[in-house]
Amino acid sequence: MKKRMKVNALLLAGAMTLSFLSACSKDNGGNGAASGAAPSGSSTATEAAKEGEDLKPVTFTYFSEDPNPNWNNMQDDVSKEITKKTGVTLDAEFAVGDPAQKVALMAASGEYPDIIAAKGDIGKLVDAGAVLDLTELIDKYAPNIKKVLGPYMSRAKYTTEDQSIYSIPTWSAVDEVKAVAGGGFELQHRVVKEAGYPTIRTVQDYEKVIKDYLAKHPTDENGNKNIGLSLNADDWHMYISVTNPATFVTGGSDDGEYFVDQQTHEAIYHFRRPEEKEYFRWLNHMNAEGLLDKESFVQKYDQYKAKVASGRVLGLIDQDWDYNDGQQALKTAGKFDQTYGHYPVTMGEQFKETSFWPTGFMGGYGISISSKAKDPVRIIKFLDYLASDEGQVLNNWGIEGKHYVVENGKRVVPKEIQDRINNDNTAFTKESGLGFYWNIMVHYGDGVKDPTGNYYTKNSPELITEGYSDAEKETLAAYKATTWKDLFPKEDEFNVKAYGAAWNIQIPGEDEVSILGNKMKDITWKRIPEAILAKPEDFDKIWDAYQNDLIKAGVEKMEKGYTKYVQDRVKLWSADEGK
Repeated sequence: MKKRMKVNALLLAGAMTLSFLSACSKDNGGNGAASGAAPSGSSTATEAAKEGEDLKPVTFTYFSEDPNPNWNNMQDDVSKEITKKTGVTLDAEFAVGDPAQKVALMAASGEYPDIIAAKGDIGKLVDAGAVLDLTELIDKYAPNIKKVLGPYMSRAKYTTEDQSIYSIPTWSAVDEVKAVAGGGFELQHRVVKEAGYPTIRTVQDYEKVIKDYLAKHPTDENGNKNIGLSLNADDWHMYISVTNPATFVTGGSDDGEYFVDQQTHEAIYHFRRPEEKEYFRWLNHMNAEGLLDKESFVQKYDQYKAKVASGRVLGLIDQDWDYNDGQQALKTAGKFDQTYGHYPVTMGEQFKETSFWPTGFMGGYGISISSKAKDPVRIIKFLDYLASDEGQVLNNWGIEGKHYVVENGKRVVPKEIQDRINNDNTAFTKESGLGFYWNIMVHYGDGVKDPTGNYYTKNSPELITEGYSDAEKETLAAYKATTWKDLFPKEDEFNVKAYGAAWNIQIPGEDEVSILGNKMKDITWKRIPEAILAKPEDFDKIWDAYQNDLIKAGVEKMEKGYTKYVQDRVKLWSADEGK
């Protein structure tokens, strides 16, 4: 299969060269920043156009496994500016339902969009010869991508055996120091306030606050029942809200479906850990106590968000981006005390919550160009513009004079714009397009400054607090904190993982590890809800049956295979760093 991809690339080479020669007389440096904040000596896309860069209108088809409900067909401010700078328009399609199934159908059909963001399913496309090896394109036409990735270029390689670059890493930010705590366990501000802002460190602490509030307030002001805890188990959201937290609350790092020993780098299917059994037993207990939403495993995503928007759900176990539409509705309605704070909850104080366990630059998931793309050179140059300082500032901050201003050399968001972001962010995002290109572009992370001395992103401590409501600030002040991150264990309490994150290791689609992984998922997604919703006296019997199902389905073989991928990545990265 690797040979076939190389042949595809060679066949396209001549066409790409002709396209490049006719398109431009000089490569675009593309390292400019937004107007008013341009690095000294940088070359903007406009300057490049004057030198002969091809900005003729062109439309590329684009598929993403990640949904974007606010996508506005490139009629938003940021997209219009990107088209102005590059000539490129995207005809975008976002996955509905199971994205893995969509990618599998795409690979089987032989019909591919020009640009693909396939995440963990890239292996299916590689096996089908559907995506190009981008190594040469990056080297020739993408100076900004090369600059940003810098010493991490090896982390874009597919596997130890096949060191092609089939996807440019965009999901992981370079040199990031995370400033936002968007996960953990969530509680409404009114709930912790009524409880007197108690310590919320363990699942027992979390449960008590919810139970006490429900006892006093079983219904809302309209007589509708309040809900203690609701989970989002619709399709892939199961990972985010139901299964992944079992690892975090028991001291494991975010490695997807695996728990990886940090010394030996051996991987096990994380549901086989006895510590996690106790987490699911706790959820079973919450259900038995009437504190868990009875519809957690049957509701659709829209129904889940609607419940959040109603203000009746006291607690969540989720990531803020997953429930944000519902929370934004609460903000728009002025119900700020019914929005959520984030708490580092674990099964016991012997565990550390691991949201800020550092991975370094992870490589892995990213953006690909299909083997049937009509103009790979134009696409790579488009992606390179997005990776430029100008492109990154545009995606994160917007347009100067409209979404931010520069005062004394610093980018500042005007109060009227910040108020819109805080109170009506869904509408503002759809109109502005801010953040739409995050998973399409190679980018620096939170805490990194551009050549002007400004942060590339808005997620710095001094800027994050501008987005907090009075209710949020009141809660944080009660816990003697400035941001939610202040409540969580810090990066320096953990060692950087030598493999980044196991969840974004690229596994060939035809590999037995992938096939077995799908079998384990089917078993797990059946048995976990069954165990949570069972009578407490039946929990152990169901759990034992679940573990036996995994053994019979080949979980040990899968673990052995995945361990090799983890250990190979460690070798690949460490060998490159040693050069």
